Amino acid sequence: MLSMSAKPYIEASVPVLRQHGLAITTLFYKNMFESHPELKNLFNMGNQANGSQQQSLAAAVFAYAANIENSAALAPVIERIVHKHVSVGIKPAHYPIVGHHLIGAIKGVLGDAATTELLAAWEEAYGLLADALIDAENRLYKHNNQQPDEWLKVKVVEKRHESDDVVTFILQATDSLILPSFKPGQYISVAVHVEDLNLRQIRQYSLSDANQYNTYRITVKREKGDEYKPSGNVSNWLHQHVRVGSVIDISYPCGNFTPDILDQQPIGLISAGVGITPMISMVKEISVNNPTRKVLFAHAARNRTSIAHIDEIIQIKNDLSHLETIFFLNESIKKNIDEREGRMDLTNHVSDEFKNGVYYICGPQSFMDDQRDALLELGVDANKIHREVFGPESLSHIIS
Repeated sequence: MLSMSAKPYIEASVPVLRQHGLAITTLFYKNMFESHPELKNLFNMGNQANGSQQQSLAAAVFAYAANIENSAALAPVIERIVHKHVSVGIKPAHYPIVGHHLIGAIKGVLGDAATTELLAAWEEAYGLLADALIDAENRLYKHNNQQPDEWLKVKVVEKRHESDDVVTFILQATDSLILPSFKPGQYISVAVHVEDLNLRQIRQYSLSDANQYNTYRITVKREKGDEYKPSGNVSNWLHQHVRVGSVIDISYPCGNFTPDILDQQPIGLISAGVGITPMISMVKEISVNNPTRKVLFAHAARNRTSIAHIDEIIQIKNDLSHLETIFFLNESIKKNIDEREGRMDLTNHVSDEFKNGVYYICGPQSFMDDQRDALLELGVDANKIHREVFGPESLSHIIS
């Protein structure tokens, strides 16, 4: 618990961080990478290049200060961070490095306003957060029966093009052992050496199938990039260089975007683009283990042919008697009764029964924010709405 002497300084930091948070985190990353360039192998350098990681960390530091006594608000975010850290191999030894450069950046940006008392308060607050994360990560490492930064070597046994920009990879352990089981909605990290950067880079991809016990499946969209964001280094590398027989490094399954498959309350699976991948894993597990459950499967895409694994979704309707599928398409030829043209609007699909259900949303950040807001307006409990976040997270729901 934060000491009484430190608490006023952290609370007083809130308006300062709102104004100077981005400058602090930008300086933090600059100084840390200059002192420890090896840490670039742990961070998404694409997000560093476009500035989104700096903005996300600024929001996270602000949210931590603003909710220092509100553990309920911070707990879901911290749990997500723990899973992400374990998936990339964060170790306890990394925390003092981060703390040193974060406190240094606060001092560097605030100058004389960063008094000895203020810096001491932030050292205390960061220490409490670091200890909590280290303890939680150690528990997850132990639960997974793995060591920090331990990777599984898998062989690609199938590569299949779902569309021009989406490829499915089937992965199998190289030593013929059974791969660790996973919960529907979890992801694995994939680590590759990107020659253009001369760096090892790590990205997370949802497991897009039910548990098979001897294989994993991931479905990867190639991020082409545009004037607003760079091309995806890892997704393009996987598309171009990985083929059947290739061996790659993956993490143990991680992530807390995991519904209770056996629960009887209605469940809504809401996705856009490649965000459909964890939903396929979920709906497949439900079809096998809870086939009487009521499921709303809503997906937004450019057109029907761009929807990954759509044939599997249609097949599952034979096994799930209470599955409603609805596809919102930018380019719809309206040959199917489950198609709608235009942006997703669930107004006519969230019945009174489904207003008491649980919802899982995955897709671009703006899409997830919009659908969360729409569900809230329809009367869904905020605590029953869950979002999967792979890039830097929006924390608007706890810092507004």
